[in-house]
Amino acid sequence: MPGKRVLICDDDLHILRAAEFKLRRAGLEVTCAHDGLEAWERIQAEKPDLLVTDCQMPRLDGLTLARRLSEDPELADLPVVMLTAKGFELARRNETGCENLVAILAKPFSPRELLRCIEQVLETGAYVRPAAAI
Repeated sequence: MPGKRVLICDDDLHILRAAEFKLRRAGLEVTCAHDGLEAWERIQAEKPDLLVTDCQMPRLDGLTLARRLSEDPELADLPVVMLTAKGFELARRNETGCENLVAILAKPFSPRELLRCIEQVLETGAYVRPAAAI
């Protein structure tokens, strides 16, 4: 995964920094944005390999950002990993209108799980959540 570019977008500075630290330690190139509008601008300028975005943010929420990407022919293939607040349920991917939405992780999430998800998506184009231990 070294050399792969990931954009992380979240309005919670603690989540942003924790995710950035974990991903950089894994050898990924990381750029951060504090809201969806900033992420949109960075995506157009920097062309990352994957977007991790919070769902609920000011100025432009994550779902609207993912829809905007999927409607842009040059950006429609950018995989999106969505982070959602505990208790906030997103519809299944095929009901969101975002074909580029490859994974949904609920907060609080494990940075290790986020890294595993990103690595899997970058390698295979999809994420399969590990079965919970019984």
